[in-house]
Amino acid sequence: MPVEPVFLARPRIAFVTGATGLLGNNLVRELLADGWQVRALVRTLEKGREQFPNGDIEIIKGDMLNVSDFEAVLKGVDTVFHTAAYFRDAYKGGKHWEELYAVNVDGTRLLLECARRQGVQRFIHTSSIAVLYGHPGQQIDETMLRAEEDADDYYRSKILSDQVVLSFLNDHPDFWATIVLPGWMHGPGDKGPTSAGQTFLDVAHGRLPGIPPGSFSIVDARDVARGMILASERGRRGERYLAAGQHMTMAELIPLIARITGARSPTRKLPLPLLYLIAAGNEAFSRITGKHVLLSWATVRTIAREAGRSHYNPRKSEQELGLKFRSPIETLQDEANWFQENGYPLSR
Repeated sequence: MPVEPVFLARPRIAFVTGATGLLGNNLVRELLADGWQVRALVRTLEKGREQFPNGDIEIIKGDMLNVSDFEAVLKGVDTVFHTAAYFRDAYKGGKHWEELYAVNVDGTRLLLECARRQGVQRFIHTSSIAVLYGHPGQQIDETMLRAEEDADDYYRSKILSDQVVLSFLNDHPDFWATIVLPGWMHGPGDKGPTSAGQTFLDVAHGRLPGIPPGSFSIVDARDVARGMILASERGRRGERYLAAGQHMTMAELIPLIARITGARSPTRKLPLPLLYLIAAGNEAFSRITGKHVLLSWATVRTIAREAGRSHYNPRKSEQELGLKFRSPIETLQDEANWFQENGYPLSR
């Protein structure tokens, strides 16, 4: 009697933009652990190979400024996880609107068009809590959208990129996408480092002269990555899902980092007018030397405007996706271990 052939389902294929970033590299690792095949978009092959030395993913060199150059590798992909964005330089002084629009808005639009042309089934877009707005102390959920006039250039670019995704869905009923909104991400794998990682290192090395004002929503990048995978599996088309984590003031966060790393925490509080003065001096120095500023006017404005506006309601993500969040202590401890083990010696 002839034996019937057995057909095994092929692994799902993911395409991850921004794969070497803090969120991107953690997402790649979560996908691999779940059995996905991964095609990872990186701006330089050297950085990609350094981040993923085991050769268990397909590394694609490309740039969100030239999406058509890598369109062909989207063929056969099941899900695009779009984490790439122009962000860091937007807070280093000067004007960056053209770059923000080109990458965050036009780049997203072109990626959607290419994905649909190549038969991609699902698209998970990384937005930001920047697109939401509430009163200080208010619990903010996914319905509380920020108006463009209340946004700086980076925030505005994220608002517009969300609109691009939702407009694309409206124009193409056959396409599926959903949106995940991360908070201020910490955790292992921060090779950049990001602003979060740099803050961590500055505290660990005693470089902060005092405690700045402001509050943030602290979230583990691994939890955001898990939220994106869950959104691809359980999310609803066209919906937003918060992955924002826990509200913390800088007066709570900085001593906690110091305790974990064995550093001495600053105790003096830095008044907001002093930060504006420092930022103005930094901006003037940058215009003369051409160097990036350590503290920009845009950063101080964001600190001032967003103080207390970092209480986010996770109910929708918890109930619909099953997303869970690590404690900040676990996240920061793992962040410290990763820095210590990867060439960033700490004082502990």
